[in-house]
Amino acid sequence: MKNSKWTVADKNILVTGSSRGIGFYTALGLAEKGAHVIVVSHDEKRCKEAVGEISGKFGDESAKYYVADLSSQTEIRDLAEKVKNDYEHLDVLINNVGGWFSSYQESEDGIEKTFALNHLSYFFLTGLLLDLMKENLPARIVNVASDAHKGINRIHFEDIGFQEGYRPFQTYAQSKLANIMFTYELADRLKFTDITVNALHPGSVASKLYRNFGILEPLINFWIKITGKTSEEGAETSIYLASSDEVTDVSGKYFTDKEQKPSSKASCNKKSWDRLWELSEELMGFEYPIYPNPPETKRNKA
Repeated sequence: MKNSKWTVADKNILVTGSSRGIGFYTALGLAEKGAHVIVVSHDEKRCKEAVGEISGKFGDESAKYYVADLSSQTEIRDLAEKVKNDYEHLDVLINNVGGWFSSYQESEDGIEKTFALNHLSYFFLTGLLLDLMKENLPARIVNVASDAHKGINRIHFEDIGFQEGYRPFQTYAQSKLANIMFTYELADRLKFTDITVNALHPGSVASKLYRNFGILEPLINFWIKITGKTSEEGAETSIYLASSDEVTDVSGKYFTDKEQKPSSKASCNKKSWDRLWELSEELMGFEYPIYPNPPETKRNKA
């Protein structure tokens, strides 16, 4: 229920994968609206550059950064602990980090890297920060997915990393399907709280997503550049879901170009939601802090 108009002014917003590309323009756009943005990337040099640009435009208190490789369980835990130590509350979490790898790779935890980075980082970091988000309700979670999820018709639980016949696009598509399933299941589990969860397709964006494709990289990037959106345009729906009062009571939905759209039939398979959730907890060695009974909520009175 709406008590007051939602605004991101003076709110703390964490954006993963935000030192460049869509994530950077998401952070920049939210800082322009008065938010304090938390930039997260594995590259400290780019983090400093991103925060320097944001702070130069909107003031020293507008941005802070943390360095973390979000394919690593240890670094996700460390990041969450640092954020919880430094902030009394987190108002918006935007899971944006992602990658696409042309050959089979594993994270330091022995998990196929696309799945580890694109899905498990969303799952794990969100779970670790949920208690911090409950400190100043209402709050929002925004998961950057992709229409690429329509390129696969199920989660391959029997070979989650496609070790037998690795296929880059299907591996990526599966991770984006997982993003949407996670969004829907999490929204359902949080329905008695004042935390909303939504997913989005940013569009085909000329970004660094395709930087691991060797000799094909220039051709792919050229095609995307002439047919797709800029990173700034790709950030618009993320900014909308984080900042707009229009979606205050909207949760468990999929958006494209700031409008609700249907996701694939496969993404609506509730049995797969549950199975993916259980697998994700198992792979991360983590039990989500969501309880069966509706928790008490504290709506911000400010």
